[in-house]
Amino acid sequence: MPKLIVVAAFNRDDKGDLKPAFDPRQMQSEDAAKRLAKMIESEHAGVIAWSREANPAIGEYGEPTILYQAGQVPDMD
Repeated sequence: MPKLIVVAAFNRDDKGDLKPAFDPRQMQSEDAAKRLAKMIESEHAGVIAWSREANPAIGEYGEPTILYQAGQVPDMD
């Protein structure tokens, strides 16, 4: 099954709530996702790179695996 590999970053709004800094970025490899997350972690309140097996055509998704996490990020649903 193909893998979905994503990097997401979060900043705090005026009320202190975590909000996405940008739309999640789909990456080509787990190594590239980890490199990007490490490069941008100092610019955001939190950053996470994760992957999971995914077949969006049939709505089938595996459990997410965290590849790299720094700072504060919301719970993954």
